[in-house]
Amino acid sequence: MEYLIVKWIHVVSSTILFGTGIGSAFYLLVASLRGDARAVHFVSRHVVIADWMFTTPAIVVQPLTGFYLAHLAHFAWTSRWLLWSIVLYLVAGLCWLPVVWLQLRMRDLARDADAAGSPLPDAYRRYFRWWFALGIPAFLALVVVFYLMVSKIV
Repeated sequence: MEYLIVKWIHVVSSTILFGTGIGSAFYLLVASLRGDARAVHFVSRHVVIADWMFTTPAIVVQPLTGFYLAHLAHFAWTSRWLLWSIVLYLVAGLCWLPVVWLQLRMRDLARDADAAGSPLPDAYRRYFRWWFALGIPAFLALVVVFYLMVSKIV
């Protein structure tokens, strides 16, 4: 029973991590492409909140439950699927850390532009391009981790 509970927590937290990430990214992408400072301010403010409320706890829960599941199931720590899952999770995390910083800066720039009634500054577009570029490997890494979690093969 303990294994099933931990597995349920692991699956739910992975769903929250992936779902919040892709949902937030979609809304920030659409708002940013539209270029309306007021809309971007509104969306980016909520994306930052969602990251702290949902993504961050899921990022912590994932490795804790994952390592515990591997222990309970007696998976070999040298299994290629497990090693690749860990590496790809770290890749996604290394992309996410600068993304959080970028989102904070993007939010602040959008807030300032909205308050001044001016368009988004060039710095916003620069940050946006980096945010988008880092999102691609993070997204792909997590898709592969999902595959590895389900198939347990490489």
